[in-house]
Amino acid sequence: MNQHILFYIIVTLFWFAQYVYIPFQSTYLISIGTISSMVGIIIGAYGITQMLLRLPVGIYADCIGKHKVLIIVGALLSGLASIVRVYCCDGTGFLIANLLSGVASATWISFMVYYTGQYSNNQQQMATSKVIMFNNLGMLLGFITSTLCYSILGMKYLCLSSVLAGIFACILALFLKEPKKTKEHLSIKSLCCVCMNKRLIIFSFVALIQQGIQLTTTMSFTNQIMRDCGASNTIVGLSSIIYMISAVGFAGLASTKWIEQKGPKVWIPLVLSIIAVYCVSVAFTHYIPCLLFLQILPGMSTGLLLTYATSEAMKDIPPEKKSTAMGFFQAVYAIGMTIFPIFTGSVVSSHGMAAGYILLAIIAFFSSILMGVYYKKNQMRLKQMNLQMD
Repeated sequence: MNQHILFYIIVTLFWFAQYVYIPFQSTYLISIGTISSMVGIIIGAYGITQMLLRLPVGIYADCIGKHKVLIIVGALLSGLASIVRVYCCDGTGFLIANLLSGVASATWISFMVYYTGQYSNNQQQMATSKVIMFNNLGMLLGFITSTLCYSILGMKYLCLSSVLAGIFACILALFLKEPKKTKEHLSIKSLCCVCMNKRLIIFSFVALIQQGIQLTTTMSFTNQIMRDCGASNTIVGLSSIIYMISAVGFAGLASTKWIEQKGPKVWIPLVLSIIAVYCVSVAFTHYIPCLLFLQILPGMSTGLLLTYATSEAMKDIPPEKKSTAMGFFQAVYAIGMTIFPIFTGSVVSSHGMAAGYILLAIIAFFSSILMGVYYKKNQMRLKQMNLQMD
């Protein structure tokens, strides 16, 4: 089998295993008596282990110069985490399993670097958008499966499908070929210095906001809003499917000439503004068809914003330090995946759902302004440099 096709299948199965139960995670936990603040902690647990492990995993990957072993381990852990959910299908089980799923997702660094490392610098945007497209495709297939099966089979069987997908991905990963590269002996100190790169820091925080808001809203509390509006399990699942179709579509569009023509200076501030509009709209919309339509907007965020944030963050990073930089990037956005759900869950418990969403909208809106200012200053700096050269 072609190595690229094999890799796409592994990525799809990996993210299927990680997300097949997600559309009904918060509604299921609340239905068995878990309070909103605890649901926020359970959701945030997925980000805690990522936040702690992604930088060390990135440094380790750069030190050994190999990614296949980490891809195998990550795929296996994605299945093992759901074994916990199968045998302990309550709040405690999901808390432990989400911590393990976070460890699995920490290895995503190696998936990304393994694939993008096979392309030249001017092809990084295309490579990033393609791997994120299959990332989103795995989530989409998981959401379709959960929508069709949750009402009939229940949560345990969704988790069982996650176990099977993770184990199958692990077996397939054994057949990946590690690209031959000249191993460079780098000290941990020299690798850690890459984390001081200004561009890397800025775009890591863009990803922190994008991932934090996405996990808190689209992946969690938006589903509860729909249930409160009277939506059935099928409609809740459909909303997640619409979101993922949008994410897959926009990830595919990210490498097209029309999108690239505008570039990150347009799309990053614009999509952050769109996230703010989404949060405000969901907070005050109680009409289910409108809520379904609004799910297109976070899909744009996942497909375009995350793709651009990733490629912009990695732009100036030397190949031999890319895993460490990717580890830092993903560790920073894991902070958002941890803090945002926990904090929003607390606000929702105290002041209601609308208050939590408005707070997230304010964060997205101010981030949009800051990124607009950043690109404007960058443009002015480049003009001054060109004038000096002339």
